[in-house]
Amino acid sequence: MPQILQVAAIVLATAGTGAATLTVMNKDIPDLAVPEGSWVASGALDGQAFTIRGTDLDSGAVLTDELLFRDGAFQSVDCQNYCDFGWSDYQTKEIDGVTYFTATTRCPDAPHTVVWYGAVEEEAITLDVTWTTRRWYWTNQIAIEASGEATDFDAVLPVSG
Repeated sequence: MPQILQVAAIVLATAGTGAATLTVMNKDIPDLAVPEGSWVASGALDGQAFTIRGTDLDSGAVLTDELLFRDGAFQSVDCQNYCDFGWSDYQTKEIDGVTYFTATTRCPDAPHTVVWYGAVEEEAITLDVTWTTRRWYWTNQIAIEASGEATDFDAVLPVSG
């Protein structure tokens, strides 16, 4: 019986100092690293929309979405429907006729951050995306690669936000 009391005392002392908490928490996972460069808020993609198809790199799940660019802002229809992300500023740079863009979107009601990095060449788009959810007890990240084609902006109902 005294040995059980000793174990209980050690457990209580460990929990009281916070040591147990540290061992169950995961380390943070960094968001997608976007290449440095001369990014500008030019609105270069304004009025464009794209239908994309992506793959979750860990699970292989197929994801579809529509991306909108308007008034210097970017929106993912799926993100808007999921968590009311709204419109987020985007930046661009052009290299050899390809328009690169980046945007970081955040859910106002949950700890979700989505980082977008893409390239638009004529009617085609390619993307790397990370969706990161950070909670005090774990961090989860979904890495996605996607591509797609331009679609009629007016045919995609711009959602509020």
